Amino acid sequence: SLSSPTCTSLSHSHCFFPLLSSTLSFFPFVLISIQKPTPSGFQTNEYADAQLQEIVRKMRERATVYKEKLKDPVLSSPEGSPTKEDAEAKPEEDHYCDMLCCKFKKPPLKKYMEHLHLPDSIDSYTDRRYVAWLMLVTVAYNWNCWFIPLRFVFPYQTPSNTIYWFTMDILCDICYLCDLLIFQPRVQFLRGGDIISDRVEMKKFYHSSMKFRLDVISVLPFDILYFFFGFNPAFRANRMLKHNTFFEFNDRLEAILDKAYIYRVIRTTGYLLFILHINACLYYWASDYEGLGSTRWVYDGKGNMYLRCYYWAVRTLITIGGLPEPQTLFEIVFQLLNFFLGVFVFSSLIGQMRDVIGAATAGQNYYRSCMDNTVSYMNTYSIPRVVQNRVRTWYEYTWDSQGMLDESELLEQMPTKMQLAIAIDVNFAIVNKVDLFKGCDTQMIYDMLLRLKSIVYLPGDFVCKKGEIGREMYIIKQGEVQVLGGPDGKKVLVTLRAGAVFGEISLLAAGGGNRRTADVVAHGFANLFILDKKTLNEILLHYPDSEKLLMKKAKVLLKTKGKPPPGPPVQQPRGLASLFGQKQETPKLFKAMVGGKGKEGLAKLLQLKRQQDTQNKPEREEKKPVEPAAPSAPPAQKEEPNTGAKPKPAVMHRGTSNESLIISMSPSPRAGEGEILKVEVKEKNRK
Repeated sequence: SLSSPTCTSLSHSHCFFPLLSSTLSFFPFVLISIQKPTPSGFQTNEYADAQLQEIVRKMRERATVYKEKLKDPVLSSPEGSPTKEDAEAKPEEDHYCDMLCCKFKKPPLKKYMEHLHLPDSIDSYTDRRYVAWLMLVTVAYNWNCWFIPLRFVFPYQTPSNTIYWFTMDILCDICYLCDLLIFQPRVQFLRGGDIISDRVEMKKFYHSSMKFRLDVISVLPFDILYFFFGFNPAFRANRMLKHNTFFEFNDRLEAILDKAYIYRVIRTTGYLLFILHINACLYYWASDYEGLGSTRWVYDGKGNMYLRCYYWAVRTLITIGGLPEPQTLFEIVFQLLNFFLGVFVFSSLIGQMRDVIGAATAGQNYYRSCMDNTVSYMNTYSIPRVVQNRVRTWYEYTWDSQGMLDESELLEQMPTKMQLAIAIDVNFAIVNKVDLFKGCDTQMIYDMLLRLKSIVYLPGDFVCKKGEIGREMYIIKQGEVQVLGGPDGKKVLVTLRAGAVFGEISLLAAGGGNRRTADVVAHGFANLFILDKKTLNEILLHYPDSEKLLMKKAKVLLKTKGKPPPGPPVQQPRGLASLFGQKQETPKLFKAMVGGKGKEGLAKLLQLKRQQDTQNKPEREEKKPVEPAAPSAPPAQKEEPNTGAKPKPAVMHRGTSNESLIISMSPSPRAGEGEILKVEVKEKNRK
């Protein structure tokens, strides 16, 4: 029936007959439709005829385009470029498969792997997901180690519960296979100090290791022997060879735990329990071999068989005694081997437990030893009880707050880069807030972080005292300090908290300006960072720009903070008068005799003396005797006038005289009176 419509529709194009015949072979289902008889007696399908004509038309158009392209190769391809929508739809279409007349979605294996979000490579030292997977494999390994001997010896596996045991075995085998095929080939490894993360190289490295061989042996399906010999757990003994994963999990878990010694104690206890478990299984096997209840030494078959055998194993390995004596040769040999094994096992486990507990309490023992030695020293030299109590308090608080007495001892064991990384995480946030170091080189701050020393002060301890030489700067890490002042030195001026800085003036001052200007006392328990002047100078040798910046800030700090505490306000002189000292007060006697105040009285006295000298000059030239006139000024009183009575001003008489005026100053015999002005009149010597 295919030849008739083909010949009818392609009577004018015989050259395309082979092509269309092959095309029709892909559409067998389109011919299944309603057939209509034709007048010529042939049956045709109208739908198939229309489709074939459409195909012929498109083929002719495509042939024409290719002919033109052969003539002009510049023309672009007749096939359109794929659009964005087509590109997005293409991966979705690839997931579908055509089967007869239906389509169904078939996601590839890569799609399932993407949903798991598995990394291309695994860092076994830092990836927590890998540690979680190892824990799952370890659980499967312990299931096999504990229950394979139990099921082999004790009659706990019965035909009624075999399906449950078999299900758990299948789950454990799936964990083994996933670890073998997916996780282990992705684990990174070191080669010549380089971390290899290439997928092909990691797979080759794993396949060439002994671990891979043991993993392959551990998953060999010896379980198929169940069909020939029955469900015997002994065929799964190869599952116990995956011990490398168990020990790897222990190492990785200890590396990420904060208190790894707790897990070490649990693991050592697990080793002991497992050895006792194996011994209990051996005892039941020996009892079954000899016959249950056949002698007093073997298990009599009463009570819980596992607990009774486990109790016997504990008493035998620990050599407690009190057990029935073995009767037969087999029992004697078995008992002797148990004793030898018990001595060896328990000596090893006790030594291991001692090492674990010793490592866990090493820090506590060191702290206790230091404190005991200090107390013994103080008792030897009869240190007062108050001081001893403060020393004990410092030890206890320092240990409780930071878990060690000196942080530098722990960091000294690490490389410098590691020390810097820890110091940046712990202390950089505090030091970076200090205004004094803002703008300095970051590397200089890093070097300074490595030199900071942490010291704990008790409540009431003086961090620094006023007037002492300052050689350190303090940064408050934790707690509070109080700056004291006032007339009695006990008034709290300022309370400084975490992140504050004090003592930087003494650290940066030069030329004798490095004395403390106030008392600083710890309010409670205060943890401070200390940076001494010598260390800062050693650091600044390598950072000259930071040194210049700190010197500029030091000058500003010395101007603002380095002044003495303000006293009562004093009016400062202005102008040129500020170059001279403060003017002393005019003596009281001088004021009384002159009759004026300050400069005015002194000016009058000097003017009178000049007038007398001018009048006496012509008299000496004439050399005429004259009668003595009244003295120009009365003699000074020898007795000091009363402070309560107002002194009378001296009266100055004008006239000529042959007497000379002598003015002198002498200190007062009484304290606080200043100086006394004396005025004497002497007669001139005549020639």
